[in-house]
Amino acid sequence: MKTFLAILIALCLASVAAAQETPGHKYFGDVKLIDQDGREVRFYSDLLQGKTVIINAMFTTCTGACPVMSGTMEKIQAHLGDRVGRDVCLLSISVDPVNDTPARMKEYAARFHAKPGWYLLTGSKENVEAVLRKLGQWVDEPSNHQTLFLIGNDRTGLWKKAFALAPADQVLPVIDSVVDDGGQG
Repeated sequence: MKTFLAILIALCLASVAAAQETPGHKYFGDVKLIDQDGREVRFYSDLLQGKTVIINAMFTTCTGACPVMSGTMEKIQAHLGDRVGRDVCLLSISVDPVNDTPARMKEYAARFHAKPGWYLLTGSKENVEAVLRKLGQWVDEPSNHQTLFLIGNDRTGLWKKAFALAPADQVLPVIDSVVDDGGQG
């Protein structure tokens, strides 16, 4: 009887935990990536859950679009101020995880004055590919990556895209509309 009761309690607890799982967690899961400081982070639980995110795909040896996008991310970071790291995260995900080691990502982060809350992410090829596929950003060749910012608010479920090569003054209103979304739509 005690075994049956223990199984029943375990099933009830598992059912409650599954019911509390958010749509974002169900979709993204907790794929593990590595940030520019060499720390392992869970994509959903550590970076997205309860926050607004601005995401771009990049690679450190890019000499075309990536430096432009990263320069805009630097402006976004300045615009959002102390909200970055608190309720907003900036996520730059490498499309070249084989070459973009945490050390390379850290050097790249320093080039664009990344502060806490701006994560430059790499990891195993499989894990990075899994995340990029969920975001619709996976490419087979790094130079083929998209030039978009994906802006998502996990609290309200609002997601938008912005052209990442546009001037910052055209991108910031889109970001503000997602960051400030109260979910009253």
